Amino acid sequence: MIVDQSQRPTNALRIGEAAEQAGVSCRTLRYYEELGLLVPSQHSAGGARRYDEADLARLVRIRELQELLGFDLGEIGEILRGEDQLADIRSHYRDATVDERRAMLHSAVVINDRLRDLVKAKQDRLSGMMRQLEEKARRYRELNAELGG
Repeated sequence: MIVDQSQRPTNALRIGEAAEQAGVSCRTLRYYEELGLLVPSQHSAGGARRYDEADLARLVRIRELQELLGFDLGEIGEILRGEDQLADIRSHYRDATVDERRAMLHSAVVINDRLRDLVKAKQDRLSGMMRQLEEKARRYRELNAELGG
């Protein structure tokens, strides 16, 4: 949607402002847009990107999935698509018929299971890494004890 600058909400940020607030570069925001992870909700009359609160919340979610949980951008895209689909289901649920609700709930279960599988796979990899580190620590303590330490 293209909006005239005079109609721009006061809380919509330019790309540099949004990037600075999120602690990323403008290039990163453009790359996220290229990948379909983050699309600015608004554009100025001249086509400049404008980011609102929902866009910034999505950016925080992307960074959280990337930095805190260690997902790559492909996995993040899959997670965001699933979360978007679940949000869409929630937004239409009240107005749906009973049969439509059943179908929506079935879809929600399938989507949620897919997201759980992604997180479980990450947990399994982290658990394996932790087991390796614990084994190394045990071995280092044994070697240290053999040396009289």
